[in-house]
Amino acid sequence: MPAFDRAVTSASGTASSALSRRRFLGAASAAGLGAAGLSACSDSGSTTDSEGRTVVEWWNIQTTEPSKTVWPERAKAFEAEHPDVRIKLVTMENDAYKSKMTALTSSGKLPDIYHTWGGGVLQQQTDAGLVEDLTPSVQPWSDTLLAASLKPYQIDGKTYAVPFEIGAVGFWYNKALFAEAGVKAPPATWDDYLDVVKKLKSAGITPIALAGKEKWPGMYYWAYLSMRIAGVDGMRRAADAKDFTGDDFVKAGEHLKELVALRPFQKGHLGAAYSAPNGEAAAMGNGKAAMELMGQWAPVAQADAGKGIGKDLGFFPFPAVTGGKGARTDIFGGGGGYAVRKGAPKAAVDFLRFFMTAESDRVLVTKGSIMPVVKDAMSALTDRNLKLVSDAVDKATGFQLYLDQAYPPAVGQEINDSVAALIAGSKSPEQVARSVTQVAKSQ
Repeated sequence: MPAFDRAVTSASGTASSALSRRRFLGAASAAGLGAAGLSACSDSGSTTDSEGRTVVEWWNIQTTEPSKTVWPERAKAFEAEHPDVRIKLVTMENDAYKSKMTALTSSGKLPDIYHTWGGGVLQQQTDAGLVEDLTPSVQPWSDTLLAASLKPYQIDGKTYAVPFEIGAVGFWYNKALFAEAGVKAPPATWDDYLDVVKKLKSAGITPIALAGKEKWPGMYYWAYLSMRIAGVDGMRRAADAKDFTGDDFVKAGEHLKELVALRPFQKGHLGAAYSAPNGEAAAMGNGKAAMELMGQWAPVAQADAGKGIGKDLGFFPFPAVTGGKGARTDIFGGGGGYAVRKGAPKAAVDFLRFFMTAESDRVLVTKGSIMPVVKDAMSALTDRNLKLVSDAVDKATGFQLYLDQAYPPAVGQEINDSVAALIAGSKSPEQVARSVTQVAKSQ
């Protein structure tokens, strides 16, 4: 995922993890189990540089411009106000980051500040006692944040991370290519969507760009179809029961199979990465494909990997499925946040408070093309494309966090792997549902 992704996001898969819950907790036990308030955050595990400054290591995935430049600028701004602190940035591509974090989590050693999408992955880390409880620190200013932005990071009434972005996944499309194919308006239903794909193909236009190599982009289709058919409540019930073998989830796979049968993706999509020069973002940014299903970071990623298509870029929500329980205004997505390791220097928490002031968030919005999470920074959002996503979030009637983050890591990885196999033609819709359920029940 790209810079904001989940880049995600290189918005959104999970790093591979074969750890069982018992083994995970056992491996992490050396870090010390049990929750603790922010007052317990000490400098016991801190390091200093040659100048005697406290070093705070900040792991992030902001690998594309403009955030690639804005993040170091924010660190320097904090250092100017706190000359006794040095913020050490460690920036990685999305998938490399997730793999590294899986290894660090199993060893019980996390960075001082690290990127998180919340959900099941963060819960496992908190269950293992590896994450600082930020509730006492965040509570005095939590009402300055958009309520939805905090939810992915709240577990059992406690807050374990500070958000810096919130957004949604939807279809980004090339208006000029739609017009060339005679498509007058974005599709409102899944059947309409399939008709649009057929029209684009008939016009000699590649309908959809997909980064099949990274798997999480394909997961978005199955996740949204499951939401549209089962509804947000149905998704929750399936997760609670650890059972995705119901008809709604099989139908989601059948609808995705219908799409795959139309051969809508670019040549070589199974081996394509997201942000590579010949990957998904570049295909959209260079006008070589008409659509991609992606999060709010897409416009920046398209311009970074390709040329960008300017005013020809549009956005529409995932279509409704006739007879489904979910609404077209239910959204799938998330954002990004930062958690603090247990025992990190107090300066780590001080930096996060600085990073999420209204003044700082306005910088992230205006210079970094980030979706705002601080209420007083909303007026800074002028980017046409980000406003489209913001409108979708504002009108949302239901919300589902990225599946590879909402669920335990092994379950999220199985969803990514199984859906990728369905797209490649090596798994049936029924097999996908059974595989995901089998892994869910093993946790």
